[in-house]
Amino acid sequence: MPPEIARESIRSGARAGLIDYLRIARFDHATKHVFIIPGIVFAYILRGPQGRDIWLSVVEGLVAAICIAAANYVINEWLDRDFDRHHPTKSGRTAVQLELDGRLVLVEWAAFIAIGLAAAWLSSRTMFFAAAIFGLQGVIYNVPPLRSKDKPYLDVISESINNPLRLTIGWAMVDPSTIPPGSIVIAYWLGGAFLMAAKRLSEYREIVAAYGKAQLCLYRKSFEGYSEISLTGSCFVYAMGSSFFLSVFLIKYRIEYLLLMPVIIALFAVYLALSMQPGSTAQRPERLFRERELMILAALLCVMFVFTTLIDIPALNSLTVQQFIKVQ
Repeated sequence: MPPEIARESIRSGARAGLIDYLRIARFDHATKHVFIIPGIVFAYILRGPQGRDIWLSVVEGLVAAICIAAANYVINEWLDRDFDRHHPTKSGRTAVQLELDGRLVLVEWAAFIAIGLAAAWLSSRTMFFAAAIFGLQGVIYNVPPLRSKDKPYLDVISESINNPLRLTIGWAMVDPSTIPPGSIVIAYWLGGAFLMAAKRLSEYREIVAAYGKAQLCLYRKSFEGYSEISLTGSCFVYAMGSSFFLSVFLIKYRIEYLLLMPVIIALFAVYLALSMQPGSTAQRPERLFRERELMILAALLCVMFVFTTLIDIPALNSLTVQQFIKVQ
């Protein structure tokens, strides 16, 4: 083991306190729940508020999402503690450095799951269903013998399901009687897969260059089945698949939204380029708000979304009408 990692991976022997147990829930990652917002917006535009007080439902949905995600992080950090010690930065995590009581970790996980599911149940059956899958995904992803995070490609596909689940939670805040259209659900799923694959590409490039692939595989077994080329290729596949299904959704529900695609494609390109930079924030998505170029593109996307929602452009309808095949 390279000494740079070994020095950071030795537990101090100190027992964790209350703050340390709360720290492994990673509430600082709550910025990832921004993916709930498009679900709220699309449901409001396509369906309109249905039934309950929307503000109460928003609060319940946020509590559900934050608590279920916290539960997933708790078991992630506990079960990964002997693997994270091989990572140059994750070796500094609480579970690696301090002695945690497995029984208290289990109680903490169960408490967050119970609170999250209770909040979702109070809101709607649709939200409860999404929250339950969200919690189950954490088990499938982290807990042996399933532990999908150890299997190449399945690790990305299983982790990225959190994206459409957040979308559904947001949708259910506005309309609990339906679920989002399949096209946007798949687009969201593949978009999340792109983000996860780009994160792995960034880790692969950085850790292999500094320590070698053997060290990387000690941290995450799934990297045994990856190469820099295969990870880059998978990023393209996920980005193209997400763009395709997103285009289906946009054309089907409002043709004006097609004008958003150049900005969305630019976001994919900038993020992929970002993942190839040394010390990339692609490895720490909760810090992406610090990336100026990404934030400018995101702001532009929001402005264009408002514009294309309010302004009709009839000329775009010609894009969906075929002109060369004669119908008998």
